[in-house]
Amino acid sequence: MKIGNPLDKAVGGVSQRTEGGSKTGKTSASGGVSESAKVTLSNAAAGLISAADGSFDADKVSSVKNAIDSGTYQVNPEVIADKLISNAKELLQGKQG
Repeated sequence: MKIGNPLDKAVGGVSQRTEGGSKTGKTSASGGVSESAKVTLSNAAAGLISAADGSFDADKVSSVKNAIDSGTYQVNPEVIADKLISNAKELLQGKQG
């Protein structure tokens, strides 16, 4: 199983485009991208992509991996539930306001 860039998956398989066509999607007879293959990102999605620099805290990832491997990683379901509820409230307020 090949694992690609998680940003590509998050935005529906968007890949780098080259001049005169695209690596993915349909192309028209003239070699350009057809109207059905064009994607428009929302401002929020574009902001997420531009903010993602690909860096991460390798030490934190390593410590979490070690804790999972050793069976000592503790999941706090109350914190997860609180954050899910908070995120749902933010989404609902955004749709209403």
